[in-house]
Amino acid sequence: MKNLQSTTTLHNGIEMPWFGLGVFKVKDGSEVINSVKAAIEAGYKSIDTAAIYGNEEGVGKAIAESNVPREELFITTKVWNSEQGYDSTLAAFDESMKKLGLEYLDLYLIHWPVPEQNKYKETWKALETLYKDGRVRAIGVSNFKEHHLKDLLEDCEVVPMVNQVEYHPRLTQTSLHEFCKQNRIQLEAWSPLMQGGLFEEPTLQEIARKYGKSTAQVILRWDLQNEVVTIPKSVKPHRIQENANIFDFELSSEDMEKINSLNQDQRVGSDPDVMNKL
Repeated sequence: MKNLQSTTTLHNGIEMPWFGLGVFKVKDGSEVINSVKAAIEAGYKSIDTAAIYGNEEGVGKAIAESNVPREELFITTKVWNSEQGYDSTLAAFDESMKKLGLEYLDLYLIHWPVPEQNKYKETWKALETLYKDGRVRAIGVSNFKEHHLKDLLEDCEVVPMVNQVEYHPRLTQTSLHEFCKQNRIQLEAWSPLMQGGLFEEPTLQEIARKYGKSTAQVILRWDLQNEVVTIPKSVKPHRIQENANIFDFELSSEDMEKINSLNQDQRVGSDPDVMNKL
């Protein structure tokens, strides 16, 4: 992890940047276009969106207007809960691709397991089809707990390459992380800054002062040193730049432990076992 372009190798050999831009709740149109362009100009190679965010068109426009060759970028989107199921997932993928204006996708994720629907295995079969057809370079899941993954692994043909979950110093999910490592599934963090809820945390502030960094930079660095891909969201160019300025320092093992010990199993998002929104 030497710089912003550093990558982790997924179990199918595809290289995925350790760091990227998330665009959750970023408005479609100029806001998301400017965010994505600012990130690409700052050297980001990875952009993470989702059908439910309603901004795939803007993301696609920013990619088209950037001067970076498509093959140098890593683009992720996700199938929403109401579109789960084999045929509906394939249709949702086509719709996302049309909005993004892309010929292929780098990573496609099932957004939530939605256990009440019990369709994620069927949805996964659609992702396997897209993967085998070469329309997407890697496939994975989002917000899957260990028991959802175990269930999926029982009869999937392709093991998920990524599991994107809520992950920050107050929700470290160590058992899930260990399970993912054992099964060569790359863990990825959404809401790594706990939506700003950690900026006043005294332990983090003290560590930030020690390294001459912001609290956000310390948290993002902690993610990377824990081998977790991370995608902080911002719409401000200076913040997008600042978030990425984390490759010139390293947290000591003692400081890593201090941050690890802040865990309280506290979520800002929904619990995947009860998230049944369609």
